Amino acid sequence: MLHFARWKIILVLVISITGILLALPNLFQAKTLSAVPDWIPHKQINLGLDLQGGAHLLYQMDEKELVQDWLKNIRGDARDALRQERIGYSGLPMSVGKKSVTVRLRKAEDMDKALTRLRQLSIPIGGNVFTSATGIVGNTLDVARGPGNTITLTITEPGLVQRISSAIESSIETVRRRIDALGTTEPIIQRQGRDRILVQVPGIRDVSRLKSLVGETGKLEFKLVDRTTTAEQAIQTKRVPPGSEIVQSTDSYAEAYVVKSRAMVSGENLVDAQPGFDQQTNEPIVTFRFDAGGARRFGRVTQDNVGFPFAIVLDKKVISAPVIREPILGGTGQISGNFTVTEANDLSVLLRSGALPAKLTIIEERTVGASLGADSIAAGKIAAMLGLIFVVAFILVSYGLFGVFANLALAVNISLLVGALSMFQATLTLPGIAGIVLTIGMAVDANVLIFERIREEARAGKSVIASIDSGYSRALGTILDANITTFIAALVLFWLGSGPVRGFAITLSIGIITSVFTAFTLTRLMVAQWVRIRRPAAVPI
Repeated sequence: MLHFARWKIILVLVISITGILLALPNLFQAKTLSAVPDWIPHKQINLGLDLQGGAHLLYQMDEKELVQDWLKNIRGDARDALRQERIGYSGLPMSVGKKSVTVRLRKAEDMDKALTRLRQLSIPIGGNVFTSATGIVGNTLDVARGPGNTITLTITEPGLVQRISSAIESSIETVRRRIDALGTTEPIIQRQGRDRILVQVPGIRDVSRLKSLVGETGKLEFKLVDRTTTAEQAIQTKRVPPGSEIVQSTDSYAEAYVVKSRAMVSGENLVDAQPGFDQQTNEPIVTFRFDAGGARRFGRVTQDNVGFPFAIVLDKKVISAPVIREPILGGTGQISGNFTVTEANDLSVLLRSGALPAKLTIIEERTVGASLGADSIAAGKIAAMLGLIFVVAFILVSYGLFGVFANLALAVNISLLVGALSMFQATLTLPGIAGIVLTIGMAVDANVLIFERIREEARAGKSVIASIDSGYSRALGTILDANITTFIAALVLFWLGSGPVRGFAITLSIGIITSVFTAFTLTRLMVAQWVRIRRPAAVPI
């Protein structure tokens, strides 16, 4: 048990030295490390929201807007279905409050045929044990005959729950892509309740920019400008041409435009968007590129409308209305609108990340200041140092020279733990600091078991080598059992927990692995080398 092959000695030393090197960057400021070559370890532990400050935002999805958009789709699907069956109808009014679309048929004899066809628009939900257990089972629509020659298509509660869940999951991914573009580290973005999303971004300085970037729906549409009238004339006469609508503008040329209601191309066909500069004016712009289908439609519309303006509409506001100088057939173009560099960059982020299914509204906002984080770090340092001092003193008093070996292993253990957190770019929170302090206290448990076993074997009259060998070999099973059960508990915390709980689980899990390595393998190597060099006649314990 005390014999170490040369390759094992080298491996233990390499692991220990590597951990120390990975932990060293945390002793320096970020400005100092920026000048360090890339091949030298320079990663530091990321601090969480409670340590370095940042933004805590709770968003709620606009359920009314989600229902309204869904009803528009249902009305469009119903219109197409009736036309395919050649069924005449006189209107398709929708009610957001009742979550329904009403179909008014022209002929009573078409009722059965229309009911059969419209019921095909309803999609079954559930059908397995998981969805049944959560109560999400049924159909998306309730298609029923109404008074007279009417049919009502009503959104069901299971359908609405499924729609909201899908929209929330989609929104989380969209928000994550937008925040990642800001260059922040380890943001927390998770669902809360039925229709809420929690966003926590540590280290963010410009909170207003974060809110504007996350809160924007990002729905992009390219629409033709109605040339038969202007917005001023339509507002004065209170008459908007059929198939057109008045849209407010954010550019400097007009306060509003009259545009066609139907979009010639939407942001769903957008493949990429990047900020750039106009080669002639050197003004910030955003270049975009469509997919194959969007490129064909965009090229066909621009070819038929050369010399006329078209509007670029973002979230129901015209951001630019350029004139089509020539057909745009390559599927690429640019958006200009007196942007600043930051605005151009944010707009490109919005377009690349995709549109949100519905608007997100802030219902809770908290900003954690850096001063609170500094106080927390200082308190955590004091707790860690006090715990370390008491543990070191106890081990030295109790075990003498072997206590020195245990304390050296404890120092390496802390270095390995900090180095691993730095290498994996884990986020350290207050519970994470608690996990480190707990690791310091637990790190010497294995040594206590080993040293007490060695002490018992020496009292039984065994030789130095036999006592040490028996102490390490017999304590190994107990050490593994104790640490494996704790490690399983940490994995459960990581799996079921979120945010700070996961931070605690990560530090505890890594601390268990490093503690077993240093307390058993590293101290055994130290003791083996001491025995080989000094050849003691008795165990100094």
